[in-house]
Amino acid sequence: MKKMYFVIAAFLLTAIGFSQGTITGSVVDGDFGDPLPGANILVQGTTNGVAADFDGNFTIEVSQSSGTLVISYIGFISKKVNFTTLGNIGTISLNPDAQELEGVVIVGSGIIDLAEDRQTPIAVSTIKAREIREKTGNWDLPELLKSTPSVQNVKGGAFGDGQMFLRGFDQTNTAFLLNGQPINGMEDGKMYWSNWSGVLDIANAVQVQRGLGSSKLAISSVGGTVNIVTKTLDKREGGFFQTMLGNDNYIKTTGYYSTGIMENGLSVAAMLGHWQGDGYVDNTGGQGQTYFLSFGYVPNENNIFNFILTGAPQWHAAAGSDNLRTFLDNGRKYNSWNTANVNSPNTLNGGAYPGGRNIYHKPVANLSWDLTFNETASLSSVLYGSIGRGSFAQLITDRNTGEALYARGSNNNHNWGGLVTNFNKQINENLNFNIGADVRLYNGIHFRDVREFIGVTSVSNSSNYNGGAYELTNAYGGINPWNITFNPNDDHSQRFGYDYEERINYAGVFGQLEYSKGAFSTFFQGSASTQSHIREEFLNAANEGQSEESEKVNNPGFNVKAGVAYNLSEQHAIFANGGYYSRQPYHSDLYIDDRNSNELNPLATENQKITGLEGGYKFMGDILSANLNVYYTIWDNRIQYSSDDTNNDNIVDEFTQTSPLKQVHSGVELEVFARPADGLNFQGFVSIGNWEYDGNVTTTTSDENGNIISTGDPSYIDGVKIGQAAQFTAGISGDYEILPRFKLDANWNLYDNLYGSTLFGDSEFSTANNRGAIKLPSYDTMDAGLSYRMLVGKENNKSIQFRLNINNVFDEVYLESSSDNTHVESGDDVWNGVNTDNRVRFGYGRTWNFNMRYNF
Repeated sequence: MKKMYFVIAAFLLTAIGFSQGTITGSVVDGDFGDPLPGANILVQGTTNGVAADFDGNFTIEVSQSSGTLVISYIGFISKKVNFTTLGNIGTISLNPDAQELEGVVIVGSGIIDLAEDRQTPIAVSTIKAREIREKTGNWDLPELLKSTPSVQNVKGGAFGDGQMFLRGFDQTNTAFLLNGQPINGMEDGKMYWSNWSGVLDIANAVQVQRGLGSSKLAISSVGGTVNIVTKTLDKREGGFFQTMLGNDNYIKTTGYYSTGIMENGLSVAAMLGHWQGDGYVDNTGGQGQTYFLSFGYVPNENNIFNFILTGAPQWHAAAGSDNLRTFLDNGRKYNSWNTANVNSPNTLNGGAYPGGRNIYHKPVANLSWDLTFNETASLSSVLYGSIGRGSFAQLITDRNTGEALYARGSNNNHNWGGLVTNFNKQINENLNFNIGADVRLYNGIHFRDVREFIGVTSVSNSSNYNGGAYELTNAYGGINPWNITFNPNDDHSQRFGYDYEERINYAGVFGQLEYSKGAFSTFFQGSASTQSHIREEFLNAANEGQSEESEKVNNPGFNVKAGVAYNLSEQHAIFANGGYYSRQPYHSDLYIDDRNSNELNPLATENQKITGLEGGYKFMGDILSANLNVYYTIWDNRIQYSSDDTNNDNIVDEFTQTSPLKQVHSGVELEVFARPADGLNFQGFVSIGNWEYDGNVTTTTSDENGNIISTGDPSYIDGVKIGQAAQFTAGISGDYEILPRFKLDANWNLYDNLYGSTLFGDSEFSTANNRGAIKLPSYDTMDAGLSYRMLVGKENNKSIQFRLNINNVFDEVYLESSSDNTHVESGDDVWNGVNTDNRVRFGYGRTWNFNMRYNF
């Protein structure tokens, strides 16, 4: 009997030992206090774990009164929390992991080519929602990316006119994708950030894939691929209201609200914003709106639908470049575009009518569908469309008196539709297969007209299409982008200068096969595409009322990419990738004079050839992690164009064409991340590039009617450095949480080996012993930010965030770019080693913005 009592007592003591009690708490986003539903809570050293509920709360049974909990959540840095007593341990905050993107994409993940979707690594940097919200301020996307390796932003002087360079390649050679949808211009590959001024307000993340990247699409990303991932379906109800003030009378107000996914599977989200400002450069004021509307539907666990409509109607005055001496005499805010004081409601502050103004509205709509067949097979598709309506309104003055006559609109309209679809199949635990299609249909509409009459009531012109002489008496849209959208000029008799359309149809198929087993992984990607072009001429057509179509041009293209990776250990990995593109020429390359003639350019019908090789090493530690990449890219068989206004009458009348060009870009990139303590983070990078031309070329010059002025002129550019972007960049950034929710951050960037832009018709390259491109002075800038988040509400489930950004803290004076290459001769006027005859643009001085954001 005593033995039985002893056994029962021992059992009870054991049971008590294994069930000491419970621990409760909650898990939230360390930046905004939002709950993290589904966060994992695990007792360290055991398999005992639970998941947080929808509100981030958890309860876990523990067998001891002290120990350690490990809290983790996808996309956040895991945290270990010691407990010495049972009961409630309070709120646990997890900080977002800047290098991890998983968990932010809900819809369209099968067509959004993120690096995390593949085992084999690539050279990649990721900026998540927290950093986007804090550092964007009154800038465009390129400025946000400047602290990533081999990226440089050239601001351009006016709102939305910035340019991004990646590994020395401009934006036409970097693929930009919005939720898997290609958004580079179909005609020339260009990006105009003024058309996307609201995209960062709705961005969940931006990922920069340098080099060939991991994109499965049939796109030719020479410099790299930038994936912009926006909000789609929010899991929970909430929103924000934000107002921002900045330098030069900048003000922006934005509101956003989402219902979250409701019980019936529906969700609705909407955002509306307005901005305006005077611009940093003189007479570059602008204003616009941003809007975003999302409808989501999750009928069951196998289907997710989402419809998005977004746009950013805006206008902004332009900034011109000038020679260095002019800026030194007038200040770096000087604007070379002429202004006039006229009687018009469309003047800027002070009554000045700008010499040039961009007006545009490009609403974009897409419908996404994610279909999951089973655990191993899924299909993602996006059907999209956009209409672009806009104009560059240039002030035309009397050549003799300087009197303002009218605002001439150079219109670039388009209708664009497309479909991207991708099927993914996990064949077995080691083998994954993707196959898909990319279709784009594009109609571009280009002409000049009158935006506004100022000193005259009509403009005379003559054309065969309009039966000889005719008068333009109507003005369309003014400077209001909404008016241009809904009241476009469809009347050919009210167009002059040039009037033509083009139709570009593109179809591509792509596939990817990836194999991974243990520490080894490899992939192969391939795509094939065809692109057709037809140009339709109106103004210069031979017969009245009848347009003329060019012959149809068809260009096939393809690309192949492959890579291999090996994990040496849990912390060390190496990889190598290579690829080859046969890229179709852009539409703007195909014609002798794209604006006035259907005559094909025989030198531009062949595909460009791009070869890329890269390798890398990744170190993945708990406190320190690093990425080391090397690359070698050849861009061959391309053509470069330039134009000039030789008569100084605001009309381009001379065109220069250089072919065939070959560029070689090679370099090394190092990126380091450190988390030495809770609340303290550092990030640093160094990029060393060597970008230069390989071989000499010939240059042909023609007039505005396509007549050859000179041909076969040599340009000796072998070994000449490629300009516009610094070939050496470095930076370090850090942030420190001084007090709970009170953070200070700063970043420093250095730029060196920056050269003038190479225009091959220049006499500077007419002899074999030329001195190459001029080198601009190196410079560095420091940015700083301060943020504080105040919790409000009964359960601290709401917050008010304050953020101050100061850019170029020390007001560094520097040259951002030069479009000339005039070297210094004895007796020349010189500033910091640069001949003051060069046409340049200065960078911005100290700027600032302050915002207050209420999250609910």
